[in-house]
Amino acid sequence: MEICIISALCLCFLLVGDVVEVEASHHPYRNLQSLSGEQPYRTAYHFQPPKNWMNDPNGPMYYKGVYHLFYQFNPYGAVWGNISWAHSISYDLVDWVHLEPAINPSDPFDINGCWSGSTTFLPGEKPAILYTGDDIKNRQVQNLAVPKNVSDPLLIEWVKSPHNPLLTPIDDIDPQNFRDPTTAWQGPDRLWRVIVGSKINGSGMAILYRSRDFVEWIRSDNPLHSSTKTGMWECPDFYPVSANNTNGEEKFSKHVLKASFKNQDHCILGNYMPMTDKFEVDTDFLDEGLDLRYDYGNFYASKTFYDSGKKRRILWGWVIESDSESNDIEKGWSGLQSIPRSVVLSGTGRQLMQWPIKEIEKLRTNKVSFHEKEVKDGFIFEVPGITASQADVEVSFDLPNLDEAESLDPNWVDPQLLCSQKGASGRGRVGPFGLLVLASKDLTEQTAVFFRIFRRHDNYVVLMCSDQSRSSLREGLGKTIYGAFVHIDHREKKISLRSLIDHSIIESFGGDGRTCITARVYPKLAIHTESRLYVFNNGTLSVRISSLNAWSMKRAQIFPMQNRRKQQINYK
Repeated sequence: MEICIISALCLCFLLVGDVVEVEASHHPYRNLQSLSGEQPYRTAYHFQPPKNWMNDPNGPMYYKGVYHLFYQFNPYGAVWGNISWAHSISYDLVDWVHLEPAINPSDPFDINGCWSGSTTFLPGEKPAILYTGDDIKNRQVQNLAVPKNVSDPLLIEWVKSPHNPLLTPIDDIDPQNFRDPTTAWQGPDRLWRVIVGSKINGSGMAILYRSRDFVEWIRSDNPLHSSTKTGMWECPDFYPVSANNTNGEEKFSKHVLKASFKNQDHCILGNYMPMTDKFEVDTDFLDEGLDLRYDYGNFYASKTFYDSGKKRRILWGWVIESDSESNDIEKGWSGLQSIPRSVVLSGTGRQLMQWPIKEIEKLRTNKVSFHEKEVKDGFIFEVPGITASQADVEVSFDLPNLDEAESLDPNWVDPQLLCSQKGASGRGRVGPFGLLVLASKDLTEQTAVFFRIFRRHDNYVVLMCSDQSRSSLREGLGKTIYGAFVHIDHREKKISLRSLIDHSIIESFGGDGRTCITARVYPKLAIHTESRLYVFNNGTLSVRISSLNAWSMKRAQIFPMQNRRKQQINYK
């Protein structure tokens, strides 16, 4: 295996590989499914495998100049089952090459599935994967795999440890609720720490283990954190995050603990004391009025990694289909990954801010701009000149006199319910205003991404909604209305919105990334060139667009696995 010339114009791989036969105890969907000729919902620049089922991102990392993404994958069909660790590589997190799966279910400790986990760099910058195996007894156990050749930047081959399983569900641990180890870290005592998601006596928790050699692990007397308000913690993540001052220097930092439960990724911030492994949280999971999430839409089982090449924290999330399993089987694939996002701590230190990675902007083309445009009561206009089904849109709205905004009823504490009650077609004072995305010409199909603003005492509250209720004329689809509050400084007199639109996914970032909402939609009319993009205002007060920039997006180049033969791949 070797890498040939890499330049701004050409990336070449010489890939040599053999087909790996997977032996597992159950294969409910072994027959490969053919892809339909018509694929209006397949994305152009979001990551997805050529076919079949994909879920959680696993073990992302940057190694010897190459980005690696592993993910849960069924090699045999578009439904969950036969789960392996698929493997893809990139030099920019935009264009990808699919490789052969890195870890397959083949041993007693993972025969029923190689489930989620993380990558840790051991001394000498040697990557190691900890992952959950569903073993021959249908227990969830934690296993180790390492590269066969650490000098290979593509990390083609992985070897399972002869010591597997390293961690088993003993004592009070439920063997069905013990999975998804995090990236490990070292304390000042040079012992490794790792947490594993679990649920014990009804409490979701992160069980903490320590090890000197990364093979023998001892359970801590206390979990890193637990909560009686949640269910099982899937795919926990734990990492430091910083806020920067105006000079770009680190201002202060906190630790983020993320747990996936109730179909959402929930986060808490706090101070971690490495000497004692105490984690003192600012607010706990599901505390009233402080329900922090990465994304308030269709986004789950996320994983972050530290990009040492560009000194940033990168977040991936699984975006599940919201149509039926039979539709997945018919189209031959299921599941997407979100656009990688950078994650930083806000200047106040009280929330996270996310933004699509800068590299995605290389796909922008055919720019359209507006400046200082008033959007009056009941006004709607089309943004022309772009491919609206495959676009990137950034808009900044100047707000009117907010003293005239409606008062927020103290009972309106659920933003998702509020978005359902105060929909895009409703009439307010300041809003609803925003974008109609993946809309048909006659507007019978539309996904509304919008704001509505209310007064609360001497402050104001920004509600952000993503309304899929009119997204498709097709029946039998999930058409959820998502909502969240955007926490911005009351002195700010503007609000921004960015939406990444890619055929069946809309990722929206409000208030410079303070609030994110991802949606999956499947329009029947508004597909390909029949899709439209509009700006609208249904508030009685005018809002002004200080700037709107929209681009068509080129297709990312994602190459399929290369098996059995030597083949050179060039892309620009």
